[in-house]
Amino acid sequence: MSITTKKPPIKETIGAQYVCFDQSESGEYSGTYNEEVEKTAVVKSVKVTENSENTDVYASGDVYDTDSSTASTDIEVEVIAFPAETLARMRGDVVDAGGLVLSGGKGSRPFFAYGKVVKLKRGKVRLEWYPKCKLAENTDETKTKEESFSEQTDTITIKAYPFNENEDIKAMVDTSSQNVPEGITEEKFFAKPILTKEDLAAAIATE
Repeated sequence: MSITTKKPPIKETIGAQYVCFDQSESGEYSGTYNEEVEKTAVVKSVKVTENSENTDVYASGDVYDTDSSTASTDIEVEVIAFPAETLARMRGDVVDAGGLVLSGGKGSRPFFAYGKVVKLKRGKVRLEWYPKCKLAENTDETKTKEESFSEQTDTITIKAYPFNENEDIKAMVDTSSQNVPEGITEEKFFAKPILTKEDLAAAIATE
């Protein structure tokens, strides 16, 4: 038996975020997405929290097994700005042709795919898609302008759900791993949401 020493790259910064809306107009998740993927480089921080459930199975007075499942994942994103049209659509707001936005009513919040980039040392990256998401909440705080510049940020909270029969929530490629697919780039990975290995192969094959 041998000992292998590994030195994985540490996190360096957060990169851009990506949003692509599900095509369904009924409010149900279809897994088919719009052609347009929106990229914004406005992210200050991202906090991901898994909502897991662990249930012990007892037999003969002892724990025989533990069933673990993740019902959803909360993604808390701090941003310096966010496209107004995208946020309104996430919230299910009604926007008329004259530009009036009616918000806070009974509008249906659509599903969308959310992607983010985690940049690591030595040029490595983690590329992540959460294919089935809904906006949970957003904050909007504004402070007065002072003599020195004070950065003002907002926070949106996204809830990601299982998107396939295996109840997977995230599709990811980590270029620091041994099995990194050859030819993958940020642009190819986020050209459209990735749900399967076939989607990944098709993305890599594009010119």
